[in-house]
Amino acid sequence: MRIIIWLWNPGTQYENTRHNIWFMFLDYLADYMDFSEFKYDKKFNAQIATRNCIWKKTILVKPETYMNLSGESALAIINFYKLDPKNEILVVYDDVSMDFWKIRFREKWSAWWHNWIKHINKLIWEEYKRIKIWVWYNERYEMSDWVLSKFKAEETNKLDDIFSETMKKVWEAFE
Repeated sequence: MRIIIWLWNPGTQYENTRHNIWFMFLDYLADYMDFSEFKYDKKFNAQIATRNCIWKKTILVKPETYMNLSGESALAIINFYKLDPKNEILVVYDDVSMDFWKIRFREKWSAWWHNWIKHINKLIWEEYKRIKIWVWYNERYEMSDWVLSKFKAEETNKLDDIFSETMKKVWEAFE
């Protein structure tokens, strides 16, 4: 089994913002790979989409908690399915310290300043697969204003290419 958990903030005010870029990607992935529609699952406090991918069931997870508490959904899923986080969990999240377009895969690394990753690490430890993806920070803005801002037209035009490259990294993470 594979579980892919995305960082996001629920709510219409956060739609199409830099911080929710990977929520947009998750919809792209679900549509491209023909996953089921996302449905709310109370026991995980998350929206879930599923698909049997070749030999393994894959579940996409959008926690319904705000990002800094998303570890609760991750822990509920791990416990329910009795998963090995090191081999069956992939967490995808944003990083403002990376340039536009950058993607990094790691099997273990520090949370640094990222509160969501700190929360997951506290609940399930640090050994799970992660993909850290750009949000890029423009220092002329307050951090919260920047990550909650909408994309510029020239950035939006590159999203399909970015999503395609990211999709490759996601599947490579489980090989």
